[in-house]
Amino acid sequence: MTRTAQDVLADAARELAPAPNATVERIAAGEAPVEVLATLALEQHHVIVGDRRSFAHLAGRAGSLPAVAAFFETLARGEDSALGHLGALATACGLDEETVRAYEPRAGCQAYPSYVARLALGAEPVDVVVALSANFAAWSGYCATVGRALRERYGFDDAACAFFDLFAEPKPGASDAVLAAVSAGLAAGRLSEPSARRYGRLLQDYESMFWESLAVR
Repeated sequence: MTRTAQDVLADAARELAPAPNATVERIAAGEAPVEVLATLALEQHHVIVGDRRSFAHLAGRAGSLPAVAAFFETLARGEDSALGHLGALATACGLDEETVRAYEPRAGCQAYPSYVARLALGAEPVDVVVALSANFAAWSGYCATVGRALRERYGFDDAACAFFDLFAEPKPGASDAVLAAVSAGLAAGRLSEPSARRYGRLLQDYESMFWESLAVR
């Protein structure tokens, strides 16, 4: 039976479903101190800059598959939007520009973008599309939960929550772009599902590490 892009993505989503996230659960209950939210904002400055470069590099490496290149170009532009929303979140957490500039990131929080950079250098781009699609589903759910909690439990306004709102809902056409990229990879014989699942599993592990590291003092 011929595998379709829908088959590949559905299997990846099922096999790479995220485990419960204790830090997100504490935020949802209003039990995490604001310092955890401040650390999240500070770490995301570094995550976003790194991921933007990685996505741009993946777009360049995927040039022979325009649908795959377009997927990563869209992600890179999205990181620019995300970076623009971090200022309001940082301010709501009591951070000033000097604190943001002077902050030294935590290794556990930066393992995720470091691994994305490794994939950008050597992984088959369409395999990374599959891995990221599963991880983004988890990230989107976390952002929806955190954005809601910041309003209901912490009294943050819409501007402070805009970073999480950006990721909480899929963008129009996003699912079509993923399907087009994976379909192109399948047609070109460039997709390795075992590799994609391995990358996705590690991304989910590094995602969990990010959240766990936020609570480390």
